[in-house]
Formats: sequence, C-alpha cells, structure tokens
Amino acid sequence: MRGGVSESFRLDLLLVVFILFLCLQESSCSSLNNLKGSLIMDINEDTLLLETSPTATPQPLLPLLAPSPLAPFTNSTSPKLSGLCTLNFAAVKSMMAVTSIDCVAPFAEYLANVMCCPQLETTLVILIGQSSKHSNMLALNGSLAKHCLSDFQQLLVSQGANDTLQQICSLHPENLTEGSCPVKDVHEFESTVDSSSLLDTCGKIDLVNECCEETCGNAITEAAKKLALKAYDISRMDGPDVLSDHTTRVDDCKRIVHRWMASKLEPAGAKHVLRGLSNCKNNKVCPLVFPNMKNITKACGDGMNNQTKCCNTVERYVSHLQRQSFVTNLQALDCAASLGLKLQKDNVSKNVYNLCHISLKDFSVQVTPEVSGCLLSSLPSDAILDKTLGIGFVCDLNDNIPAPWPSMSQLPASTCKKSVRIPALPAVASGQISFKGLHIWSYLLLVASMILEVCCIYNAAILSY
Repeated sequence: MRGGVSESFRLDLLLVVFILFLCLQESSCSSLNNLKGSLIMDINEDTLLLETSPTATPQPLLPLLAPSPLAPFTNSTSPKLSGLCTLNFAAVKSMMAVTSIDCVAPFAEYLANVMCCPQLETTLVILIGQSSKHSNMLALNGSLAKHCLSDFQQLLVSQGANDTLQQICSLHPENLTEGSCPVKDVHEFESTVDSSSLLDTCGKIDLVNECCEETCGNAITEAAKKLALKAYDISRMDGPDVLSDHTTRVDDCKRIVHRWMASKLEPAGAKHVLRGLSNCKNNKVCPLVFPNMKNITKACGDGMNNQTKCCNTVERYVSHLQRQSFVTNLQALDCAASLGLKLQKDNVSKNVYNLCHISLKDFSVQVTPEVSGCLLSSLPSDAILDKTLGIGFVCDLNDNIPAPWPSMSQLPASTCKKSVRIPALPAVASGQISFKGLHIWSYLLLVASMILEVCCIYNAAILSY
C-alpha cells in the first residue's frame, strides 16, 4: 500500500515538472485550448456511480465541474480596493457571493452567456440602485465608475471569480454611468415617468409568460423613451435627423430604469425580475460561433456518396461547438436552426441531423463521456457550491430531443412558437450521479491547464514587451 502511494506521489511530481517544462515551450500554448476543451470529459467512467432508489423520485442531475481539491479557488483573500468607491457593497454581499460562484475562475467563459454575465450585470444594477437610496443618483460619473468597477471585480476575484470578467462580459466603466440618458437624478426620474404604474407592472413578473407577452419589458421601454425625450427640444421633433441617435439613448435610459427598479425592490426581488428579462433576451439568440463549414459541404453536399464520411465530418465539426459554451434548451434550438440554414445555403440539402443522429445536447459543452451535452434551463439559474464536492449545476438530461432540420423557406421560429416542446425547467433526470472517488488525474489535468495558461500569458507578455 505504501509503495502505491509513493508511486502516485512520483507521478504527481513528474506532472508538475512536465508542466514547468511546458512553460518554457512557446508551442505548448497553441494546444492549450484543446486541453481545456477536453478537460470536462476526462473523468474516469469507473468513478461515476449512479445512485437511484426504486421507490423515491429521482433527483435532477448535478454534474460536478470543480472537485474539492480546487477549493482554494473559492477561498476568500484580501482584495486590493481603491478606497475611492462610494457604492455600498455590503448591501449586495450575498448576491456577490453568488456571482463569484457563477463566474468561478476555471469555468466563467463556459458559463458566460447563461449564468456568469447575466448575474454579474444584474448585481451591478442592484448595487447602484441600492446605493441611490442615499445618493439620489442612478448613475456614477466617469472617474467614480472606473474605481468602483475595479473594486467590484477585485471583491469577486477575492471570492474565487475569474479575474478577466470585464473582458468575458464586455463590461466597461461607461456601463456604470448614465451614458447618453439625460436623467440620472431619482427625483427627476420619478417626476418624468409613471413610477407607480411601472412598479406595479414590474414588481413581480411571470418568468415564462414575460418572454412572450413582454408586459414588464414594454413598460420599461416606454419609461426609457420618456426619459430620452428630455434630451430634445420638443418644438423641433419634426426634424428628420433629430432622433437619429434615439435608439442608443433609449437603451442607455433602460439601464437607468433598471437601477431605479432595483432601488424600490428588495435585492432578491430585483434579481428575479432582471435575470428574467435578461434570459428572455438571451434565449432568442444562439451564442455559438460557427467556424468554416467547407469540410461538411464537401462531405455532405449534393451528390454525397459516403454517409459514414459525412457523419464523421459533422461529428468533428460539432465537437468544436461543444468546447465553446453551455447553452439553454431554447438556445440549442436556435443554434440548430442557424447551423442548418447555413448548411442549406452551402448546398447541403440532406437532413444531416437525422442522418447523423445529432441532438440538441450536441450544441452544448459535454459533461462526461457517459453524460452528453448539458442543456441548462431556459429560466434563470445559478451554479451551486458544495464545499465538499465543488461547483455544479442542474442539467436537463432526459429530453434527448433530435435537432430539428430547418425549412429553407422559413426563418427559425420565435421563442414563443417553438415547434419542439421543451420545458422551461429541467426534467427529472434518471438518477443522481455520485462523484465519490474521482480519479486524481481529472483534477491534475485541470490544474495543469490552468498553470500552463498562466505561463502562456506570461510568455506572451514578455514577447509583446
């Protein structure tokens, strides 16, 4: 037994030495993304133990992504704050803790579209809204915005969040200001819009129906339009170019409306509304980037005579999509429609989804070889931190829906008129996966990729200097 432990220790030591050697090799950086893309699939199948009860109702599946040896990534450290930000971070302390988990360092990019960025942006809106109770201002000036955004990220990083969230979520100090909206004072806001009606409409929303009826969304847009009009001379509204920048101004004023709502609601209620509205927007668009499809066109185009070659090509192409992002079930529908239409325009007329058994789950990040792509709920959800197990979240694993091949004559159906029935909440899974005794190499590979990434960044910095 002791000899086995010693052998394992020598293997671990060799891995560390190997990674340090890779740090010195520029070529190793080019394969980093391939390593990261396959890490989630490196869990030994012998360690996945299905725990089902013949009498109890199966529980939703919680695939584990960050095992307990990575616990230091969620430990608190001392952030370096500017001391110049006047926002009350304590007012959203619990929300920031959730944000740090949703944006946990190794997986923030994979969860960016569905969890991390929506939660990050919502927390910022609520932070400014809650602080306006004392400042009476629904926006920060440019200098203050820069300091507060930096402090905000430092606080999240100290709790385990990724340190490049501003890049991942395209967040800038200007997002904390009023932008081009002419109103940022609370009193002026409430004298301009019908604030009581707005609060009645958006104080509580139905997360399922709101995306179709847009009751709250329309009320916010109308309020934003009223704010935007204060920038114009009403007597000159007939001019053809007067409202040329009106759309941008209305969008900036929507942020002001969101912050005002966040000041009137409790943080939990504001999160419910704002995350719901962001999900309505996200679920209408496929977040994936489709690389060049010439190989599929060549193998599967008109005149195809080798089905095996075609399907192998399609599967290789889809495997690249599976390294980009987790997607919701509704986003997967949009992705399937978008890719299908692109292929049809490139002269692929056969239904390759049906031919090659492509399902909606194939458009999302793969969890394990046994558990295919994890489709998240179309409703807002957060990652879950278990101090013993690590980071996980609920996947919809029962609805193994074939990817629908779109009609060339039709655009992808709207979210409210999907031809395929997909529940907003994840279906009950076939059992609860237990991650007792995960193979140590799954951990080491993940840590190795992170060490290598740091080395690559360091090498790149030296070269650019």
